Amino acid sequence: MNGAAADMATGSSTGPLTPARAPVLAYPAALLAFTAIPMPVATGGSIVAGSSLLAAALLLIIPALGIPRPPALRLVLVGAVTIAAFLLILANLSPVEGKASLGYWLLLASAGVMAVQMMRGLAHRAGSGSLRARLISLSVPVVFGLWLLILWECIVRGAGVPTVLLPPPSDIAVRFASSLDILWADFRQTFLKAVIAGYVMGCGSGFLVALLVDRVPFLRRGLLPVGNMVSALPIIGIAPIMVMWFGFDWPSKAAVVVVMTFFPMLVNTVSGLSAAGGMERDLMRTYAATHAQSLVKLRLPAALPFIFNALKINSTLALIGAIVAEFFGTPIVGMGFRISTEVGRMNIGMVWAEITVAAIAGSLFYGIVAMIERAFTFWHPSYRH
Repeated sequence: MNGAAADMATGSSTGPLTPARAPVLAYPAALLAFTAIPMPVATGGSIVAGSSLLAAALLLIIPALGIPRPPALRLVLVGAVTIAAFLLILANLSPVEGKASLGYWLLLASAGVMAVQMMRGLAHRAGSGSLRARLISLSVPVVFGLWLLILWECIVRGAGVPTVLLPPPSDIAVRFASSLDILWADFRQTFLKAVIAGYVMGCGSGFLVALLVDRVPFLRRGLLPVGNMVSALPIIGIAPIMVMWFGFDWPSKAAVVVVMTFFPMLVNTVSGLSAAGGMERDLMRTYAATHAQSLVKLRLPAALPFIFNALKINSTLALIGAIVAEFFGTPIVGMGFRISTEVGRMNIGMVWAEITVAAIAGSLFYGIVAMIERAFTFWHPSYRH
């Protein structure tokens, strides 16, 4: 007992939930015990409160008795209590919607504290070594995202926030499921046509011009300042001009994407081509390497991190540019067209469904580029462990 008390006093720890940090769980467990009564279903509240107190007791008493406690047990206990608490809240949202009492908010706060502890435990065991560590690494953002969605649902419905201001995720999911055909048509028009075409043309032309700028010195002094100026132009000024030049269909949106993605690729590639060290360049000259050989074997590999950095930046800029460009003229299809139209009709659920599609598409696009980057730049110090 004295050893456990000394450990709690000194704050020594071997993980996110050690005996010294166990009171962090005991506090929300006590809150659950007191706030279970105001919930509409007393039986469910009693179950959660009892399981919370049991988990807190296990975390506090077992080390005091000198019984070894596996680190995984702490995570399992906290995870079980957290899931039970959130299930209790979600199951009883309808009776308290718009009129949640103090007990509801205390229960939600205590469940949130335990969710943070659970994610800390998962993050502590994440890594890139074994398959189990990699799976845990993938689960951390998933758990964090689900936690944010649940908090969003509970806060919006508990406070009675009007759906015009901020709809709960459940309403957005219903609208998403009932509008799959419209969302797919908008996604195909905006992303598969405008974004992909503009991204490939903008990044490809920026890369080729960067090779030319690197070869011709006066272009570096003349073109790069102009490129910085053009990259600072607002989209709302470029989009109407491109619509007048290329029409209302997707080519005008692809042209906006080209303008937005060209100069980030140009600037990053030019900087990357200068990243090779002087000793390596002197060595290539010693071997009588031509400019093309030095470029392919030395300078381009050294520039890959800069090039992929531009590709990742442009993966998000391209989608934003295409959506904003559709505000200024487009056929009756497209993500930007749908957002601007449904906002005027106060159909906020459909607007958030389109935002969800854009977020998913942009995240997947960025993730694919990041995976390709890891495959080509595995030698970079940022990937060494």
